[in-house]
Amino acid sequence: MKILVLSFYYQPDLSAGSFRATALVDALRQQMPPESTIHVVTTLPNRYRTYTVDAPKIESHEGVIVHRVTLPAHKSGMLDQSQAFMVFAWRVLDHVASKEYDVVFATSSRLMTAVLAAWVASKKKTRLYLDIRDIFVDTMEDVLPRYLAMTAGPLFGMLERWAINKANKVNLVSRGFAEYFTARYRSKDFTYFTNGIDEEFVAASYVNQIDKSAKKSTVSVLYAGNIGEGQGLHAILPELARRMSGKMCFRIIGDGGRKDALQAGLAAHGIENVEILPPVSRDQLIKEYQDADVLFLHLNDHAAFKKVLPSKLFEYAAMGKPIWAGVSGYAASFVRSEITNAAVFNPCSAEEAERVFDDLIIHVSGREEFLKKYSRRNIMEKMAMDIVGLNKEK
Repeated sequence: MKILVLSFYYQPDLSAGSFRATALVDALRQQMPPESTIHVVTTLPNRYRTYTVDAPKIESHEGVIVHRVTLPAHKSGMLDQSQAFMVFAWRVLDHVASKEYDVVFATSSRLMTAVLAAWVASKKKTRLYLDIRDIFVDTMEDVLPRYLAMTAGPLFGMLERWAINKANKVNLVSRGFAEYFTARYRSKDFTYFTNGIDEEFVAASYVNQIDKSAKKSTVSVLYAGNIGEGQGLHAILPELARRMSGKMCFRIIGDGGRKDALQAGLAAHGIENVEILPPVSRDQLIKEYQDADVLFLHLNDHAAFKKVLPSKLFEYAAMGKPIWAGVSGYAASFVRSEITNAAVFNPCSAEEAERVFDDLIIHVSGREEFLKKYSRRNIMEKMAMDIVGLNKEK
């Protein structure tokens, strides 16, 4: 059996797509018949311009061949990311030109990776499995200027329909996506293999179980991840940090397209209790989680984000620390029903964030049931079985 895996990100890069694709490939290796091969085409680490790590352009081990494409430098802007994707797409087509596959798989946040996979599967006349991690068309309407959204929306809507209809199976990473997709693609049966908790975080969840319930003069709050329009830190943190001055310090680890806007907002408010640091490796990130008192999460106040389920929630919950989450819609429901010792507030509302903070208990919680339910290994094992089963349906 031969499977092509397309993912714009792959370990050692830092992103939800990278961790998900890598875990899936590991699970596929265990599920596929002997003598099978997995061909991964991805990129050299490029998620953050402030985080660099070496990775081989070609890697081969235990039936897995990884080709990593070199991309032009980009700063997470729409234009330069579009140019980077065009380079990726061109190189994918070159790498797969002379090869045959039984199944083409793609994990896609931005729609075009799914479209690229659909194109390859169509040309190869093979089966297609899409893993959808975002509703690009929906998000685009919220974050782009109106004139651009009105121009580009119909085109990307057409591309989405073409890719989804080409797919033999479609997985949605969030059940919050269900209403959007089931209304548009009534003939499709969707699966819901969510994000999950990687083994590093499962192991670390039993470490550092130190009681910090005693009152502290200053609470340490950590946010780790992308600093983009979707996270909207620039829309809440300057005001929230001002309100909590003297009570807490914020430690922000990450990079992204709205980092400059965040820094400008903090400077305009004269904020001194926020520290912004570049991305770090996963090992260092775990240490940062363990040192923090509270883990902070925020999504911008856009309608599209009411459907998503941030992968960061799974890491945070595994660490056992209190979670302070500015989310709405499906993510808010998920946090309230699945995660203990978490306080939810409406996105971009510093006033409400300050009010609900008092609901948190500053101590480490085990969350054993959550760890069992959302183990990435278990979720990816089931998803790998689904992908391998697709080949048997021929």
